[in-house]
Amino acid sequence: MGDLIAEQLVSRETMTALQEFEALVRKWTKSINLVAPSTINDIWDRHIVDSAQIFKYAPDSFRTWTDIGSGGGFPGIVVAIMAREHHPTSRFTFIESDRRKATFLRTAIRTFDLRAAVLDQRIEQAVPQQADVVSARALTSLSMMFEMLQRHLSPQGIAVLHKGRRHDNEVAEARKLWRFELEEHASLTDPEARILAIQGIQSATD
Repeated sequence: MGDLIAEQLVSRETMTALQEFEALVRKWTKSINLVAPSTINDIWDRHIVDSAQIFKYAPDSFRTWTDIGSGGGFPGIVVAIMAREHHPTSRFTFIESDRRKATFLRTAIRTFDLRAAVLDQRIEQAVPQQADVVSARALTSLSMMFEMLQRHLSPQGIAVLHKGRRHDNEVAEARKLWRFELEEHASLTDPEARILAIQGIQSATD
């Protein structure tokens, strides 16, 4: 599925960096569980391509991007590598409470010379980021995530989230507690998954 990344109009330099990031993940996964063992042989499609596809849903004007629960750098490091080419002045923040994974993220930032920083704290305790974009992948249910999103998004910001086959149920549950604008996009890597672009998050009781 490398052509799916090529469709994002990335340069050969960016493609090479993404391939080098794949190799870095493979190396570190020998000692840290960065990705599920069942997906280690399919990192490119299951993780890198899956992460890269969200980049086009960020507004062209974004300057700050916060990735919450960054784990092994999916999607955070992937989109930060892509941003070097398309948004070279934008800054990224990765929030990851696991110290070993935070160390990996800092290593990736140095390796690929990214404009990024890591907060090794819990998402709900980190300083509010007021980010233009907040991303998350395989974190928690949508309704539980909204307080985190509201904490770290700017009022005009957009959340771009990976959601699996239960996305319809999660949206329905979230609407009981929250008001929000939603756009759903088909996933390029899983026909049952969706990319959710969410704005205007407010508590239903406000």
